[in-house]
Amino acid sequence: MFDQFRVKSDTPIKLADFDANGKHYFEGEKSVAKNAVESLNERLEALQELMYAEGKRKLLVVLQGMDTSGKDSTIRYVFEGVNPQGVKVASFKVPTPIEMAHDYLWRVHQKTPGSGEITIFNRSHYEDVLVVRVHEFVPKEVWSKRYEHIQNFERMLTDEGTTILKFFLHVDKDEQKERLLERRDTPHKQWKFSTGDLKERALWSKYHEAYEDALNKTSTTCAPWYVIPANQKWYRNLVISTIMVETLESFDMKYPEAEEGVENIQFD
Repeated sequence: MFDQFRVKSDTPIKLADFDANGKHYFEGEKSVAKNAVESLNERLEALQELMYAEGKRKLLVVLQGMDTSGKDSTIRYVFEGVNPQGVKVASFKVPTPIEMAHDYLWRVHQKTPGSGEITIFNRSHYEDVLVVRVHEFVPKEVWSKRYEHIQNFERMLTDEGTTILKFFLHVDKDEQKERLLERRDTPHKQWKFSTGDLKERALWSKYHEAYEDALNKTSTTCAPWYVIPANQKWYRNLVISTIMVETLESFDMKYPEAEEGVENIQFD
């Protein structure tokens, strides 16, 4: 249904070609979409429980996007109701001294999902070809090699049984401005506002260039990128929920066999 958002490895994309509103992809009303998301969420909850019980498969979900693109709210709404035993969220902020003493993928590998688990990366190993590149924390000769590292890393994970879904939450510059203003002007959201956000916003073009390179160079058959229209939060949730459910359903999972004769066990 949403294959048009998938970045094909043989067809380079430009973010300017993607509509961040996305409404023209969905013919129904907003209320219909919200009801659909609620149904998808119930289905996702059931599939996640089955995945945890079966204990065989692993799913890694990568969320990336510009500031205010909705990574936190995606986690909150798309994964509402799932069992926290089988779903984990990992965030990657400024590396600690210990992390800096290792290769840049060291801290990431430790957070990948185990059998039966879904792990959501709220930002990820891609920061090392995004913010690191934009701010020139390392020279080009260093970060330019990392696309191949990342491809090999993700290939290793998939070879070992992890399914990877990568979502770039696509908002346009006007929408980001509105969300930053809302943070500034809403008392209970002001804690999320930082003047540093404005400095990052000034680098919008450089970030888009870095994202386009990352999307084009690391979207593979085993670890595809999806460019998700994220100006409309309800539409963002609809697309991601649908892809999540379709992916889990494709696993054709089954509950483990019960202990023989369990139905005849008597209780005092």
